[in-house]
Amino acid sequence: MENDLVKRLAWSGLLAGLGAIASIATQRVAAAIWYRVYGEDPPE
Repeated sequence: MENDLVKRLAWSGLLAGLGAIASIATQRVAAAIWYRVYGEDPPE
């Protein structure tokens, strides 16, 4: 990993992966809260 380009690509990939995981987790938590508050599935 001496090359700056490889490091930048690895960093970008890591950020994209973590961002996707965080987005999925956020959506699931929000849906769980919505279900507890309203007793129904969230709107599409």
